[in-house]
Amino acid sequence: MEKYLFFYLKTGGGHLAPAKAVAEKIKAESKRNVEILLVDGLSESKKFVKTAIEDGYKNAINKAAWTYELLYALHKITAVSKFTAALISYLVKPNIEKQILETQPKKIVVFHFFLIKPIFEIIKKHNLEIPVITVVTDPYTAHPIWFLQENQNYIVFSDTLKNKCVERGINKDNLQVFPFVLDSKFSTNVSDFDKLRIRMHLGFEFNSKIILIIGGGEGMPRGNKILKTIIAKNMDAEIAIVCGKNLKLYTQAMKLKTQLGLVNLKVYGFVDFVHSLISISDVVITKCGASTFMEILMMGKVPVINNYIWEQEKGNMEFVCNREMGILEKSTKRLPEVLHKLITDNDFYNTLCNNIKNGTFSNGVGPVSDYILNFQ
Repeated sequence: MEKYLFFYLKTGGGHLAPAKAVAEKIKAESKRNVEILLVDGLSESKKFVKTAIEDGYKNAINKAAWTYELLYALHKITAVSKFTAALISYLVKPNIEKQILETQPKKIVVFHFFLIKPIFEIIKKHNLEIPVITVVTDPYTAHPIWFLQENQNYIVFSDTLKNKCVERGINKDNLQVFPFVLDSKFSTNVSDFDKLRIRMHLGFEFNSKIILIIGGGEGMPRGNKILKTIIAKNMDAEIAIVCGKNLKLYTQAMKLKTQLGLVNLKVYGFVDFVHSLISISDVVITKCGASTFMEILMMGKVPVINNYIWEQEKGNMEFVCNREMGILEKSTKRLPEVLHKLITDNDFYNTLCNNIKNGTFSNGVGPVSDYILNFQ
């Protein structure tokens, strides 16, 4: 049996989600005897290392995004990027080395930039002949650390990013462009009958407008403030909020629902039916994380972007707004005005929907899975 190692980190859902999608696709459809092991690069690291990397990312994004944005800007300085990459490599290498030597994989696929340096150092140290593929999970604006290691085999998700890589001096033959990878369920449209069934199952009215608030695995930044603002305007719509792993946001939302007796509000924690929720929604308030915004567009829904990380998610936001597929509204106070226009002005709403439809989005999970299987 061939074994592949897929390495990721739990810094947001944008790294694990593509890894899981490809792994499930290969498992479901490959005729070859392949076992894919999803490996958290920090699974056996010391607690302070996991806390610094995982919790540091989560806290920065949700509580002080400017700190992450400042660090991102500093890492445009090559010396800073090399220092960080070397430090992280030193801290996480023992666990990764153990995994590689024990598994002796046929191939390695990397889904996080922090893991590139230690993996290549381990391969060189032990003279291993294991092909490595790096999947750049940022479709338009990628972190500089992705590109420190020379002569990598890259999968990227846009010609825009490929061109930027070529400008950096990366050989174009080492860059393979595919559509963004999503779970296979996002490859098929949901019928009107199934949408009605989902509404009934989840307790929504059969003909109501639905506003969904979702920001990825860690919840929506400023989610409680957004929710309070929308509720205060008594909009003619049902509201659903997905809090993810953000227990504080979940508690706040449930308190609002209970205190105000809001029958038109549905509050969810970390769920595995995001696909269903997006399919029945009319408007989705979101941040611009790669997986989330692509899921919304693939389902033909209109995103209202209230938050994005400069500069990492700036390219995602520009992709949506420059093509008039959604709306950027960073002011929480002005959100109700935007939402009201979207749910009452059919011409305006349908124009955005048509722009999304004309974008001809496709799911790259199949082509990427095939490429990885056939890569030598």
